[in-house]
Amino acid sequence: MPRQPVNDLIAFLAVAREQSFTKAAAKLGVSQSALSHTIRGLEARLGLRLLTRTTRSVSPTEAGERLLVTIGPRFDEIENELAALANFVKRRQAPFASPPASTRPKPFYGRRWNRCCRNIRTSMWKSSSTMA
Repeated sequence: MPRQPVNDLIAFLAVAREQSFTKAAAKLGVSQSALSHTIRGLEARLGLRLLTRTTRSVSPTEAGERLLVTIGPRFDEIENELAALANFVKRRQAPFASPPASTRPKPFYGRRWNRCCRNIRTSMWKSSSTMA
């Protein structure tokens, strides 16, 4: 199925649930005008009106209500499954993360190290990063 009809259905669901083009447009992050054109295009492709518009309210028609009841729960299931997969991925990645330095075991060299290497001195220095 092409992506555009899916986006149109998502737009329809938002308007029907919010019962407002303004609220649905804000929720979807599009302009009210673009959302209105999307809904009109969907209605034209289907050949029927999905929403009854007045100056103060928007409500689904009988066909719009049927579409809302039919596809609304399915889109909710898809969103829930995607969220569950995201949590699954987070849980799977956690064990592979490197533990913090404070919890890593510290090496123990013991007496053997002290006996054989007691005359070795170590030092750290800062190298200059400027090169001529």
